[in-house]
Amino acid sequence: MNALDGFEEENPFEQDGDHIPSETSSTSKVALYEPPSPPHPSRQLSPTSPNMNRPPFPSLTDFCCARDRVLHNGDDIEILIIDAQKTSLNSNSPYITYVIKTGNTEARHRYSEFESLRENLSRLYPTLIVPPIPSKQTIGDYAEKLLQTFLNRLARHPILSNEHVFHRFLDGEVSWTEVLNSPPLSLLPKNILKAPSHNPTDQNASPAYAALPNPSAAHPLRHPDQRFLDSEAFTIKFANHVSGPMEKVTRRVVKRWSDYSQDHADLGAVLNGFSLNERDELSGAIEKTGQAVDATYMSTTKLLQDLEQNWAEPLHEYSQFASIIKKLLAYRHQKHVQYEMTQDALENKREQLEDLEKSEREARRLEEALGRGRINGVTSSVAPTSEGEGEVEGEGEEHAEQVTPTSSYLPPHPGPNPARRRTKTPGMGLLNALSYTLHGMMDVDPETARRNGITKTRENISQLEDALHLAAQDLKYSSSTIQADLDRFQRQKVADLREMAISMARSHRDWCKKNLDAWEEAKREIEKIPEHPNKPPSPDQGADNAANPSARRNSSSTVNGR
Repeated sequence: MNALDGFEEENPFEQDGDHIPSETSSTSKVALYEPPSPPHPSRQLSPTSPNMNRPPFPSLTDFCCARDRVLHNGDDIEILIIDAQKTSLNSNSPYITYVIKTGNTEARHRYSEFESLRENLSRLYPTLIVPPIPSKQTIGDYAEKLLQTFLNRLARHPILSNEHVFHRFLDGEVSWTEVLNSPPLSLLPKNILKAPSHNPTDQNASPAYAALPNPSAAHPLRHPDQRFLDSEAFTIKFANHVSGPMEKVTRRVVKRWSDYSQDHADLGAVLNGFSLNERDELSGAIEKTGQAVDATYMSTTKLLQDLEQNWAEPLHEYSQFASIIKKLLAYRHQKHVQYEMTQDALENKREQLEDLEKSEREARRLEEALGRGRINGVTSSVAPTSEGEGEVEGEGEEHAEQVTPTSSYLPPHPGPNPARRRTKTPGMGLLNALSYTLHGMMDVDPETARRNGITKTRENISQLEDALHLAAQDLKYSSSTIQADLDRFQRQKVADLREMAISMARSHRDWCKKNLDAWEEAKREIEKIPEHPNKPPSPDQGADNAANPSARRNSSSTVNGR
């Protein structure tokens, strides 16, 4: 039976009430809710309780701080970045600090502190999808909006929003250096693979975690989980599509709209200058046409901004999400490999113990046989001297030592014989001969060494059994939590892509509406220009000319200038 069957699959996103099914998940249904905030900075999950002792819903007063109360008071609070200021406070070189407003509180942080927040949250919660932040090189003109999106994604996450480290980041009274040097961040281990998945900062974690191996992410699995193989394949496909064709086409579209906008800016300037060379209705019509071209330039510029903010940037953000999910699946893969490697190590140690115990039993049988032979030999040699009972005890012992043993007597085991070992290794090199000699010198008591080996192997087996139990617990927890957060992310992705598509449609609609109004106004001004005298006659006018020849003559004379 699989050792994992003994553990219940924990899902921190799940509650006993109604479930919200995921349309894309092939696994269990999950329901999202906002778990209670921890009363202190430590993690809210207990490593010993099978149900993790989480209350189903937070009470109205269960807040760890004022920021927690603001985020979870029932109102849809929006975290805003209201300003970006250049400063050189506590630094030799100037830098940009962003002013964050949460409710009535303001906090100031530079980009590196946003980066540090995200990195530490990823280590605190290795089984959750922590939202990305834009890279410093590509942050551009949309830094405030992108960092604001990052903070609001954290605030809407059902678990990360309860993290006190996040609350302290939003608190303007606490410096980020102080947060980094205080629990729980100061308690983070160097290697999170050798720490509990649900609480890497747990100071009461079993020492058996130190016995867990540290596998590579590329290490193959003997029995992979098909659910996560499918998730990995889908993530790779999604990442390739988003960061490949979609971003490439989006960049090309943005470039062409940018060229289109610039061309209209140049054309509008030319038409406005040309209108000054004309007069009357023609001048006004040309001027209105130039104004319509200028309106097209301005509306296209606005369309470009909307495309950048509401389509291109979110698309790039989801390519970053794909990379984060890959790392999350790699962590779960390493935990699975860790479990299998611990299983293999435990089986090897058990086989080694079995071999040692077998050698011990054989040695004991040999020792018993030697003891029986020694007793029989001494008894047969001492019997003829029974008449000398009056002799002193010392003389009897001296006589017994001089008695030659019979054929049934077996001498004590002399231990390893270096000379014999040398005779069995003819032709071997100097190093091998030296190794045999040193082994014979050190292994003076093979029985003690063997028994010490059995004791040490049993201790290793006990430690590996504990480690296997912990690895199985971590694997179960990681699998259920990652799957639940993947389901939550899928719902978020569907909602975001829908909003992106609606935003793009709305931007194009507004662009068309503004252009239509400008060009209709230009059309009305153009219609004020008088008709050209050589305009072809209408059918009614042609019939009148046929009935009145003089009219035709007058017309021709007018054309001929007479």
